[in-house]
Amino acid sequence: MSTSMSSRLGVLRYRDFRLLLADRFLAPSAFAFSIVGVSFAVLARTGSTADLSYVLAAQIAPNLVFAPLGGVIADRIPPQYVIAFANFLVAVCEGTLGLLVLTHNAQLWQMIALEAGTGTAVAIFYPASQALLPKLVPDSELQQANAISRLVMNGAMMGGAAAAGFLVAAVGPGWALVADALGMAAAVAPNLFIRAAATVREATPGIFSELREGWDEFRSHTWLWGIVVEYSIVLMCWYGSFSVLGPAVAAAHLGGPAAWGTIMAFESIGLIIGGFVALRYTPKRPMLFVATIGATIAVPSLALAMLWPVWLICVASLGVGIAIETMMVQWNVVMARYIPADKLARVSAYDVLGSVMSMPVGALLAGPIASAIGVSDTQYAAAALILVTSALTLLSRDIRTRHADDTPTAAATTAAVTAAAAATATAAVPLPPSPALPTAQGGLPAAAISSDA
Repeated sequence: MSTSMSSRLGVLRYRDFRLLLADRFLAPSAFAFSIVGVSFAVLARTGSTADLSYVLAAQIAPNLVFAPLGGVIADRIPPQYVIAFANFLVAVCEGTLGLLVLTHNAQLWQMIALEAGTGTAVAIFYPASQALLPKLVPDSELQQANAISRLVMNGAMMGGAAAAGFLVAAVGPGWALVADALGMAAAVAPNLFIRAAATVREATPGIFSELREGWDEFRSHTWLWGIVVEYSIVLMCWYGSFSVLGPAVAAAHLGGPAAWGTIMAFESIGLIIGGFVALRYTPKRPMLFVATIGATIAVPSLALAMLWPVWLICVASLGVGIAIETMMVQWNVVMARYIPADKLARVSAYDVLGSVMSMPVGALLAGPIASAIGVSDTQYAAAALILVTSALTLLSRDIRTRHADDTPTAAATTAAVTAAAAATATAAVPLPPSPALPTAQGGLPAAAISSDA
């Protein structure tokens, strides 16, 4: 192994980081079965894109309440315990739905209720995930840790999505949901052995005071709320046109669940390649890079609208996956660098809340609009809105001009040094190194996209 590669993998010497890598393999590979299984369970039960809209909206809507609450909790108790609880809740909800589907007893209201439970788990998971990784590795190794952890996560997603597509095609969506439950249950254990402590704070104010403190920090950064607003609109359009209408297009024109699972797998391959790119590439202006990448999310919707061949849609998903993953690593590093450690979970909660709060709207609108004007016209309109929104975001000077070597605030720098010292102190020095559910969400920011720190 070259010296350069050895230095990039040196972060594996941290025991707790390795334990978190185990979670990031088990949970995403399991959750990929849900991404494919839920959609085709609803379509098999009712055949209605509107019903699918309701179920997928229920999976995202809990973020409106539980993402901020999850941020407060993760700033109060060790975040790995929050992640463990989230994994357990997904296992219960998806396992129950799987059994209902297998016994032909699944009703629409049950699907909505159980996916709302899964959505609650995703909502509380994300802020905890963002807060945990900076506790496990020094600040100087944060980019490498993010890239490696997301490589593991996306590799797991790739294998899970491909396997899920073929499993659904062979034996039906019920078994895919049961497989998801088993994998998520297994992902509970690694988190219980992580030794990261809760953030030390001089005082613990009330919940509303903490939420307000996190909000004040969030809105004080123009680059932060500007990009979050961009992705709120982008992900609304993407979720409705791709995640909701995509399975219907696959069922009608592309060959069904196996084709859809293959498309998801190629997106995950792109995410893996993007992780390797992120190990070596740091844009000079990271906020400009993040904002520009938003425009690429229009490509999958256009590919489905134009009914490209499956192999070409896979190529498009591959390319978008590379771009998205490179962007996500940069975003996670910027967040950890510029936001004080004792506020990071709460600010991350507002990040995920703002980014995904419109996704239920996209899910609820996609089915009815597609019924009124057609699936392809709905996807064209969504792609156009993504491109316009991304272009408007670039009007912000703070987003266009901020450089990677700009000095973070004194508070953020102090917090980063403190987190690095704590990580070094708790690491198993002689041993080799260790850094979560997504996504969303098919690999996109939560996230995914879902997705995670």
